Amino acid sequence: MSERFQAVVKQFQDEPGVWLVTGCAGFIGSNLLEALLKMGQTVVGLDNFATGFRHNLEEVQRNVGDQAWGRFRFIEGDIRDPEHCHAAVQGVDYVLHQAALGSVPRSLNDPATTNAVNISGFLNMLIAARDAKVKSFVYAASSSTYGDHEALPKIEERIGQPLSPYAVTKYVNELYAGVFARSYGFNSIGLRYFNVFGPRQTPDGAYAAVIPRWIGAMIRNEAVHINGDGETSRDFCFVENVVQMNVLAAAASGDAVNQVYNVAFNARTSLNQLFDYLVTTLAKNGVSYDRRPEYGDFRAGDVRHSQADIAKARKLLGYEPQFSIIQGLEKAMPWYIQFLS
Repeated sequence: MSERFQAVVKQFQDEPGVWLVTGCAGFIGSNLLEALLKMGQTVVGLDNFATGFRHNLEEVQRNVGDQAWGRFRFIEGDIRDPEHCHAAVQGVDYVLHQAALGSVPRSLNDPATTNAVNISGFLNMLIAARDAKVKSFVYAASSSTYGDHEALPKIEERIGQPLSPYAVTKYVNELYAGVFARSYGFNSIGLRYFNVFGPRQTPDGAYAAVIPRWIGAMIRNEAVHINGDGETSRDFCFVENVVQMNVLAAAASGDAVNQVYNVAFNARTSLNQLFDYLVTTLAKNGVSYDRRPEYGDFRAGDVRHSQADIAKARKLLGYEPQFSIIQGLEKAMPWYIQFLS
């Protein structure tokens, strides 16, 4: 844990605030909710359960205990409804805006809904937060914004053409945030997430992320399917690194605000390597898997390689990722085995 992060956590513990986490029943949102409640903060959560789950909130309640849970207030609502957004930000100091429709394939199948949630919903939240005069607005951006820009590692100021409707929506978020800074003096920070994984990431459905989907298949001794030749690579980022970045961003000031930052570990792991890591980590937890992966066609809209440069986040926010992909898998695997079995 970086010294800066330790200092910021102590700062918030000494002077607790009121936080809004949109998408609080989702994977990343529920991890943020748990971390904030454990830090002694008061949290408002907004979710419509389109991709989040009530059982995620129930798990957070079990993990934090009833006393901390008493500092949480849940609003079932939709960011596409301006009234829900305005109600959620009342009395809030810090906003962590995670609500969105993720997934490149989903956006290719249904670009209209992705646009409505990720752009119209984002704009509704910006307006509501501006009107409520919140202290900080941090939002989930995406590494998909880099599009067809092939240079590695990915540097925040250099992007290419988007390869999916989802990528378009997340880039428009950044553009709107910049306009609100210039037009209204409303400050924000965007976090470009790179392939986040960890507890409460769903393995089910057509748009499930690769790590929980593969682990679920391995536990059930089913075939693991790889899109392409397996040499496609990603910068996998454990969710606790993401929590750190959100907390650091919420405390940022001066030149650190009105920026976008990569959120990653700054490493590149191929799908073939990931497969081997999962087999090894499962074996350490008593689950054996001896099948080889099955290879298929490349997936439309996917970039071939992705790796983040995190120098900007280190310099301006004091970010130091605590967990590599292997460390993250080792920490999360007991959860995966328990909940995916």
